[in-house]
Amino acid sequence: MPKARLSDLPADALRGATVLVRLDLNVPLDDGVVSDDTRIDATLPTLRHLSESGARVVVTSHLGRPEGADPSFSLEPVAAVLARKLGRAIAFVPETVGDRATAAIAALGEGDILLLENTRFHDEETANDPDFAAALAEGMDLFVQDAFGTVHRAHASTEGAARVLRKRGCPVVAGYLLEEELRWLGDALESPEQPFVAILGGAKISGKIDVVSALLPRVDKLLIGGAMANTFWLAQGHDVGTSLVEPDRVDVAREVMAAAGDRLVLPVDARVATALDGSATPRVTRPEEIADDEAIGDIGPETEALYASLIAGARTVVWNGPAGIFEQPAFAEGTLAIARAIASATDAGAVTILGGGDSARAAVQAGVTDRLTHVSTGGGASLSFLAGEALPGVEVLSEADALRTDAHRAEVGA
Repeated sequence: MPKARLSDLPADALRGATVLVRLDLNVPLDDGVVSDDTRIDATLPTLRHLSESGARVVVTSHLGRPEGADPSFSLEPVAAVLARKLGRAIAFVPETVGDRATAAIAALGEGDILLLENTRFHDEETANDPDFAAALAEGMDLFVQDAFGTVHRAHASTEGAARVLRKRGCPVVAGYLLEEELRWLGDALESPEQPFVAILGGAKISGKIDVVSALLPRVDKLLIGGAMANTFWLAQGHDVGTSLVEPDRVDVAREVMAAAGDRLVLPVDARVATALDGSATPRVTRPEEIADDEAIGDIGPETEALYASLIAGARTVVWNGPAGIFEQPAFAEGTLAIARAIASATDAGAVTILGGGDSARAAVQAGVTDRLTHVSTGGGASLSFLAGEALPGVEVLSEADALRTDAHRAEVGA
């Protein structure tokens, strides 16, 4: 059943309402300065709409993985960036729950925005502690979930507080960013224009086997890159030297290859070196010619050309995970070649979706982000979505039909 969205709410439902908004403001800080504001930019449409509609906006987010209330993980620098981008004052309180937070919320006027301190300063956040969730929800009239990057986690600020408010009869809705994420990823899985090509990279089969299993029945081609390809090569009987592999997943790799047939496409060559830290000169070789002291750091040029040709023929492309150690210049070309090929496919009319994380960073490095259809803000969440897993932060949303029925009753005075 469709989930409720912020856009489903009538304008007068927001004016004067105190709205708890979960955003993904987990941005990198360099000496207390935000060094990448991509995720902040993604939150702006929802914040603008709420503020301009006269809501009293209370924002929660996590930042990093602090051990306790570590001031180096404070969200205060984010408040300054939000204020600059929105062109208005953003209040900040160095507390997530408690007397100071309660007072700051009570002082909000219509259209005001308050950012609470990092939710992960409290162990109760990741434990989804019911008392902590209830404290977050206290005094709120509405919950807006707009942190796609966290919806696969059942934490207090992503699921617990929303559940408290929903039980209280308050609307729990998806913000504009979450709505967009679910639409693009959902359409790619449920009704992709064919041919549908997916590219999966990263280190381990074990981390993506559910995604592989979910995608194989839907795709025309599934292209494999990254260190997970090494385990497939090992399953084919190749010696992969000192490369990162999962020997305990060889049987799984064989099962996947047998089930997939020619829909699964593996690299045909690789860039290898005796060290992958940039200290050794790489060479290009085929899998049967890797030396015992060499490790695979990237796909090779023949694979780049093969993958580019398959991507060029696609009408829908989903990409999650790099083809190699793209942080090292010597092993970046395979990943960048895939990013450029996907951008060219977009130019030719394909729908192209990147699953966040390293793929998004690679698109930035390749300079093609603006040429892609959709770049997800959540790497782990997009993987969970592609694997068909339940997303707690989405499951807790109100049902759209129920929300519209309640709004209609209110309008007619029923």
